[in-house]
Amino acid sequence: MAKNGAKHEHGKMDIREHEKTFAGFIRFAVWTVVIVLAILIFLALANA
Repeated sequence: MAKNGAKHEHGKMDIREHEKTFAGFIRFAVWTVVIVLAILIFLALANA
């Protein structure tokens, strides 16, 4: 039970900030993968 005596109700929490943070993390991860792949392709084409 919470400190203020309120009982937790499943599905009532506001998770908008969590969703925005997760979306940002996914966006960062996708861009990181794209950049790494581009670097690897460049290195392969340059015979490094």
